[in-house]
Amino acid sequence: MSYAAETPEKIRKLIREMKITGPTAGMANGYAQANLAILKQEHAYDFLLFCQRNPKSCPLLDVTEIGSPYLTVAKGADIRTDLPKYRVYREGVLTEEVTDITSLWEEDMVGFLIGCSFTFEDALLNNGIPVRHIEENCNVPMYKTNIECKSAGLFKGVTVVSMRPMPYRDVPRAVQVTSRFPSVHGGPLHIGSPKEIGIQQIDQPDFGDAVTIFEGEVSVFWACGVTPQAVAMEVKPSIMITHAPGHMLITDIRDDQLGIL
Repeated sequence: MSYAAETPEKIRKLIREMKITGPTAGMANGYAQANLAILKQEHAYDFLLFCQRNPKSCPLLDVTEIGSPYLTVAKGADIRTDLPKYRVYREGVLTEEVTDITSLWEEDMVGFLIGCSFTFEDALLNNGIPVRHIEENCNVPMYKTNIECKSAGLFKGVTVVSMRPMPYRDVPRAVQVTSRFPSVHGGPLHIGSPKEIGIQQIDQPDFGDAVTIFEGEVSVFWACGVTPQAVAMEVKPSIMITHAPGHMLITDIRDDQLGIL
């Protein structure tokens, strides 16, 4: 079933009722999607600074009040229930994937919403540029790279990228289209050889699913909001809760509110 024309509020309700449990790519077209990172207050300032120093990978859309699971960018949304799937990292180790984190919520937790490249995919499609993971009904492929993030306090690590293959002729237009959306990663971080950024096996993503790359196509890579998960595995905070890759929160922000006209 396609949810492309549904409202963000309706999608969040279906997720809360666990009627949607998979990746959110292609849902509520025209509205911004967001990655999630939740940390305890003791680490929140360092992480905020990390995001400010790495705006390509971690463009902030919203930050909750300490102890509050509610947002300003999605009316009535609750970050404990309104994403299809969450990952829980303890001391840098992925310990569980769950569909509800209400029982894990603590009064000193802070939630960070980070812009997601799913947001600009509607603009790509409207410009006739293929989005392969939507065509193949799977999750976008994501990879750890050798591109170091700028550190901040506890937080350091490498950049994660998402990849979308396309014909060479579409690359200039894809760069133009996505560069209009700096709040959701903006233009590509790399175009061409995966090995130049430390990716040895393009058919074996670190997160998400492999997609078909046809002859005559080039791999195009964007900075990805899964970067905090790679950072969590590196620096090992006592607990960090994130979205499962590809399973986003859909906000009430229209794409054109984030774009540069």
